[in-house]
Amino acid sequence: MSHIFPFAYFENQIVPIWDANLSIASSAVLYWLSVYSVFPIFSQESGWSSFRLRDHFQRLISSAKILWIDTFEHEWNYEKFLWTIEELIQKNIPNVDVFARVTVHVDAEIPGIRTRWLKTVLSIFLYEASPILPDNGARIITSHWRRTPDTSIPSRAKINGSYINSALGKQEALDHGCDDCVFLNHKWQVSELSAANIFMIKNGTVFTPSRTSDILEGINRNTLIQICRSENIPIIESNIDSTELYIADEIFACGTSASLVPIIEIDKRKVGKGTCGDITFSLKNIYKWVLRWENEKYSSFITRFTL
Repeated sequence: MSHIFPFAYFENQIVPIWDANLSIASSAVLYWLSVYSVFPIFSQESGWSSFRLRDHFQRLISSAKILWIDTFEHEWNYEKFLWTIEELIQKNIPNVDVFARVTVHVDAEIPGIRTRWLKTVLSIFLYEASPILPDNGARIITSHWRRTPDTSIPSRAKINGSYINSALGKQEALDHGCDDCVFLNHKWQVSELSAANIFMIKNGTVFTPSRTSDILEGINRNTLIQICRSENIPIIESNIDSTELYIADEIFACGTSASLVPIIEIDKRKVGKGTCGDITFSLKNIYKWVLRWENEKYSSFITRFTL
């Protein structure tokens, strides 16, 4: 288990994390009516920094809008959000890299099954950044569960309740001795992993499922697409059949909590040579530099906190 830092933001103030509680009668608890995002905070000699912070805030806004959670956007702007993150860092003073989990909860009590015009509360806490997949290569299976379609629970919104789907697939993979699963959508095409986007490489071209494949349009996915285009690596967003993964030269996954990880086995079939491929290795190094502002080309992605 990752270490959780002792102070959280809740109900417009910094409190000990054990005091940041929701009522068991709230919509967030009864119906899992919450949306969230996770982003890294890096501890460096020069101070703390984060990656694409404004985009993570905007994703909260977008996720809430999709669910018609309509009070959050009126109460929060990016400047207030940035100031709150800085205040939380000052209180916890993390000396290691951490993830920040920020959630918009609908905490109205027993309002019935609805979403509009209900009170919300924002929570934020920090926990030690431990990758959810093995860095040297992950083994995955194709889940027999299907990714929830956009017409049921939209994957492009980070909705707490929708992660029941991810948990079912992830546990299935763990029970089979694997690290994670890949979901197919209801058209039997590749969607994503339980909590990361997927990319495959064939004949020097990178492919990733299209935005209409019932995926989360991940911020790190978008970053990898930009890196590929900037580095003149051909990349195509398209529908992908499951058997295409079996004959891929390389496969990798990316996400905030996953980082960038090679997939070395799928459904007991070795991917490529069963090790991190050359293009994946190159992208992994560039991605690592981008996250920590060691590549000036992508400096606009970095927020340095002025503490």
